[in-house]
Amino acid sequence: MGEIKKHPPVKFITGMISVDKSLFELLQEILSHKFGGIDFQSEVIKFDFTDYYYEEMGSELLRKFISFERLIMPEELVEIKHYTNDIEKGYLQPDSERRRINLDPGYVSAAKLILASTKDHIHRIYLNNGIYAETTLRRENKSFRPWQWTYPDYRSEKYIEIFNKIRRIYMKQLKDQGISAHPISIVSQ
Repeated sequence: MGEIKKHPPVKFITGMISVDKSLFELLQEILSHKFGGIDFQSEVIKFDFTDYYYEEMGSELLRKFISFERLIMPEELVEIKHYTNDIEKGYLQPDSERRRINLDPGYVSAAKLILASTKDHIHRIYLNNGIYAETTLRRENKSFRPWQWTYPDYRSEKYIEIFNKIRRIYMKQLKDQGISAHPISIVSQ
C-alpha cells in the first residue's frame, strides 16, 4: 500500500491575453487584492502563435504572465478558475458575450506547470466542479520541457524562460520557509 502524502504548496500563476494592455494592470490589481502581492511579471509579449482567439478578441493580441508571492495548495485551483472566469465575464465587450481579456490560471511546482481548463481532453484530469487540470510543461534536465499536447506558445523559448524564472522564485521561497519541494508523509492519528 502506498503511503499517503501531503503535497507542498505551489506557485500560483496567471497568464493574461488581451488586445488592450491597460487591462493587464487593472486585472493585476484585482487579482492581487484577492491573492496577495505579485512577485513576478513578464514583459508584454505579442501573442501570434494561433488565431484561436481572433474572432472573439481581435487579432492584435498581447500576453503577460504574473506570479503571486502567496503560495497556494494545488486543490485551490478549482476555486481560482471559477473566480477568474467570473472576472472575464465582468469585462465583456459592450452588448456582447465576447471577452476582452482571457485569464489562464495555473501553478508551478518543482516538477511541472499545471494549467486549469473548463474543457475535457485526453490529457486532462478532472478535478472538481467542472474544472480540469493539464500538465502543460514538465521539468527535465534543469528546464521545463513541452509535451506533445503543449500549446505552441508554451513551447516557445521565451515562455519556458519565464516559467524557469518563476520556478527559481518558488524554489527559493520553499527553501526560505523550510518547506520540502516533495510530498510529505501524513501520519495517521
